[in-house]
Amino acid sequence: MEARVGVVEGGQRALNSALNQQPKQSLNPQSQIGAVNQLLAGGIAGAFSKTCTAPLARLTILFQVQGMHSDVSALSKASIWREASRIANEEGFRAFWRGNLVTIAHRLPYSSVSFYAYERYKKLLHSIIGEDLRGNATANMCVHFLGGGMAGITAASATYPLDLVRTRLAAQRNALYYRGIGHAFHTICREEGFLGLYKGLGATLLGVGPSIAISFSVYEALRSFWQSERPNDSTVMVSLACGSLSGIASSTATFPLDLVRRRMQLEGAGGCARVYNTGLLGTFRQIIQNEGLRGLYRGILPEYYKVVPSVGIVFMTYETLKMLLSRMQTSD
Repeated sequence: MEARVGVVEGGQRALNSALNQQPKQSLNPQSQIGAVNQLLAGGIAGAFSKTCTAPLARLTILFQVQGMHSDVSALSKASIWREASRIANEEGFRAFWRGNLVTIAHRLPYSSVSFYAYERYKKLLHSIIGEDLRGNATANMCVHFLGGGMAGITAASATYPLDLVRTRLAAQRNALYYRGIGHAFHTICREEGFLGLYKGLGATLLGVGPSIAISFSVYEALRSFWQSERPNDSTVMVSLACGSLSGIASSTATFPLDLVRRRMQLEGAGGCARVYNTGLLGTFRQIIQNEGLRGLYRGILPEYYKVVPSVGIVFMTYETLKMLLSRMQTSD
């Protein structure tokens, strides 16, 4: 899945603890820079990270949708290097970033809503459980899990049409049926109706909540354990390492849903006939029958490869922007 929101939120508080020798008196970074600046920093960090890892993201999508119209025997011959070479030779180097503009257009609101919604949901959940349970580790884990899941669902629902258009643009090869963002929106609405922009939303909502919830929870658990065992380690490196592991964990757990989501998003794209007509469970069953269980994890390797740089870039960018905005606010 795309969002690794819990990485930044958890790493941000870990970094604050390192900068302040008295954590109990440290200021909340969100209250320091304000809600608007928080949204701006989160959105820019997400967009910049997606741009840097766009080639791997496009390779993931191309592998995920291969089984829709390809012969199963040909799929076993696919490799990351072979597909990357094909893109460079047949489509040109710029094709690695095909669909990246709509990715940025999707990422800015998605990341911003995710960051902001998580803070709001966390405060709401803390108010529900009461002051007595705030120091309880289990209660805090539930807050991170539920808050992250609800934030992911909120952000995904608000920006889903952009995600669908991004998938269709990135899945195109040599023949370009959709010539850009505006043309894709217009064509989908004309040929498939307005609801065509929401194909695969069910699989998305089923996957994005657990994905972000797992990312938040695994990150917080790993960071707490690491700091209890090795309290003198660099908090920045701890945050990056734990964030990468949490991203791998959430991707592994929810990748089959992400693959089904991509294929449902491409149903009827470019005037092609529908491949799956039996709903979410039927799509799972058909993929397993035609491609085996491994078919549900087609494209997982480039997804793994992009986790570490994506986490590092989004974490560092968000922290840098947060500090710059905080200094600008202090100087005013």
